[in-house]
Amino acid sequence: MKVQNNTYFSIEQLKDQYLNQSQAMAPAKADEKSFRQILESQQKAESQVKFSKHAAGRLADRNIELTENQLDRLKEGAQKAGAKGIKESLVIVDQLAFIVNIPSSTVVTAMNRQDAAENIFTNIDGAVII
Repeated sequence: MKVQNNTYFSIEQLKDQYLNQSQAMAPAKADEKSFRQILESQQKAESQVKFSKHAAGRLADRNIELTENQLDRLKEGAQKAGAKGIKESLVIVDQLAFIVNIPSSTVVTAMNRQDAAENIFTNIDGAVII
């Protein structure tokens, strides 16, 4: 109990003081996210395919630009490979070939039809043609 000027607070004063504090400390409902929203945003982020520095350099060097459709199909191919238990996958989308590390969802390298002329791909344990 607090003493102010040798007087005591009344119960009503204490009640008002503590109720106003708890309302001020409560977070705004408009800014809160539900558990479902947080879970869905996390799952969406995990389903994204990242490009390693090497793969991004290969895309730039070879003037390869992915359309939104091709990127979606690449993600789909990586998800299918993961569902089959593949760890390092070759994913072929149109005339483009990608080596994808499935556990990290990272494109390791990328090439077009001309660069893949030898048709030899090493260090993979599966392939997906989309």
